[in-house]
Amino acid sequence: MDQRILGRTGLSVSAISLGTVEIGLDYGVAADGVAKRPDEGAAARLLHRALDLGVNLIDTARAYGESEAIIGRALKGRRREFILCSKVSAYSGETDTRQKIISSVETSLRLLETDVIDVMMLHSAPTEVISQGEALGVLEELRTKGWVQWIGASTYGVEATAEGIGCGRCDCLQVACSALDRRNEADIWQAARSGGIGIVARSVLLKGVLTPRYAYLPDSLAELKSAASELTSLAEQAGITLPELAYRYILSRDVPHSALVGASNVSELEAAVAFAEAGPLPADLEARVRRVGVANERLLNPGTWGIG
Repeated sequence: MDQRILGRTGLSVSAISLGTVEIGLDYGVAADGVAKRPDEGAAARLLHRALDLGVNLIDTARAYGESEAIIGRALKGRRREFILCSKVSAYSGETDTRQKIISSVETSLRLLETDVIDVMMLHSAPTEVISQGEALGVLEELRTKGWVQWIGASTYGVEATAEGIGCGRCDCLQVACSALDRRNEADIWQAARSGGIGIVARSVLLKGVLTPRYAYLPDSLAELKSAASELTSLAEQAGITLPELAYRYILSRDVPHSALVGASNVSELEAAVAFAEAGPLPADLEARVRRVGVANERLLNPGTWGIG
């Protein structure tokens, strides 16, 4: 597995990382239109297989249902083999913000059965929370206590990501980006390089849109459905699948440093690892991907879809 340095953290991370929302919650657009999460035994096999394949960055969050607890029980004997990222809700402006964050991180440490979390992020942090600095300040405090090593935020959109880079306090950002959501490519990636900010890509498959599951999207998401169909045609012409096109597109440059796989079973993870090992997309195919777009940028945020 290709390894990349996660910005100024100095952490060597695998090009493919494992996102674990799907082992803790029902999530995404499933093949039959109904999301199903694995039982704990299957989740444990997935986690162990990830480490065996060389996937060394595992991402979770306090908001991911049973995910942290399942990781803790499954991998406590292999803790030194992987880099752990978790997230705390982006509390801000409340009288007890500090205590809420401290309590959440304490809970994460207990459930994950670890003494330290390598990267702790504010979850889906809006621009104003990052700029106010209160929540990041609490994470800095917890770093001095040795509870976390590096801090950052997960973000949506260009503005919050730019604030995360510009504030000087985030070591790492988790950014939604995909073959359809290319808003960060113009300036943000270069700013991350210049600032030494680690970038982890999430929503690479856009919650299942960049898989054959796009066929199950409702009429309200017709523009997304049409764009996914166009990319499918490009992939088929190249002799690859839509998910392979999606992952190889994101990993075709030095930033992002790692691409999260939101797998719910071993075969999905193994496929993503194989995609990464196939290398960057040919330049002509990459250029054709960039000509496919979604005019309504709101649709690039699954939180606006109004579906599960």
